[in-house]
Amino acid sequence: LVNKAVNASHILPHNTNMKFSTALSALALIATSTPSNAFAPTTSLSLGKAQSHRAQRIGLHMSADSNDMVKVSSTALKSSTLDSATAERSTVDIQQQAEEELLNAFEIEQQKSYLDDGFVFGLEGSGLERPKGKVANVVVEGDNLETQPYQVAMVGGTFLGHAAFASLAISQILQQNGGDVATTAVQTLLVTLSSWVLADLGSGILHWSVDNYGNGRTPIMGNIIAAFQGHHSAPWTITQREFGNNVHKLCIPFGLPTMALISTLAGPENGSVTLFFTVFCALEILSQEFHKWSHMTKKEVPSWVNSLMDIGLTIGRVPHAQHHIAPYDGNYCIVSGLCNKSLDESGFFRRLEHIVYNLNGIESNAWKLDAKLRARTLRGEYRLEN
Repeated sequence: LVNKAVNASHILPHNTNMKFSTALSALALIATSTPSNAFAPTTSLSLGKAQSHRAQRIGLHMSADSNDMVKVSSTALKSSTLDSATAERSTVDIQQQAEEELLNAFEIEQQKSYLDDGFVFGLEGSGLERPKGKVANVVVEGDNLETQPYQVAMVGGTFLGHAAFASLAISQILQQNGGDVATTAVQTLLVTLSSWVLADLGSGILHWSVDNYGNGRTPIMGNIIAAFQGHHSAPWTITQREFGNNVHKLCIPFGLPTMALISTLAGPENGSVTLFFTVFCALEILSQEFHKWSHMTKKEVPSWVNSLMDIGLTIGRVPHAQHHIAPYDGNYCIVSGLCNKSLDESGFFRRLEHIVYNLNGIESNAWKLDAKLRARTLRGEYRLEN
């Protein structure tokens, strides 16, 4: 039984709780008393040096801080004064109690959260289940659906800063063009359009990465990762968030510090570079709002939002709905969705997953949900099947 318990413990996370250690320790106590000496009238059940060494050899330890272990150990020690028949019954009771503790602890540890390394929504025992009906499900601790003043300040300040960087960039372009307004306008439009296309690609790469790697404890990006991965459990939750509450997390990687660094590196002679990344960062932040619209019905959004979707400037409802089919392996782009078809048909993300796996042995969450997808990717068959 102890061997089975130790083997089962190998699949648990590193942060195994105290109850599991307690149960294993109790089993170790039982295992170290063989039938030949446990039931002998003249033999006592104790935790001597020999038994301690034997417990260490099977990789178990006693927990001095565990009340459960004290109770189990006390029961075991008292059994040493009983006669043979009583000792046998007591030992059986101890074993049954230890087995129950082990199974309970094992079940608890199998219920992972977005903070665990092994968390994958949709994987059996992930700890998050899709609630019945359109019930909001907030998975990030401390998060809620109410817009907070700091979120409004963060988002407002970020977009005001982006507007300032864009104005500076356009003035630099105008100066480089010798004050030619028409040329500057055309250049500005071309830079904006190219940034819009690549922002869609960028949103896809970001979405793919946070859906498939990391967890809530990942530095800097942890909250974003948890929000994206938890989003699969209740996609409609995003529709209940106001603008500031919905997009503020993306102001961290795509906010003013990032733009200040890019503008400084680009210099005044490269206004087009500053303008490109200003639009790019703004669209990455707005992509979460575009994403929200794709989960709302036509009646739930203003008519101009439906128009943006119809002409393809923002991600549509049907294309994004295809992403929400397990194993969530495609249609990652959420600015306009323009890049989704070419990326999925070329197997772009499967190639990236194969590269990541070859570098560090880490499998994508999509692989964990679909063994066939994993096998195809490892064979070099990257094209996403419809």
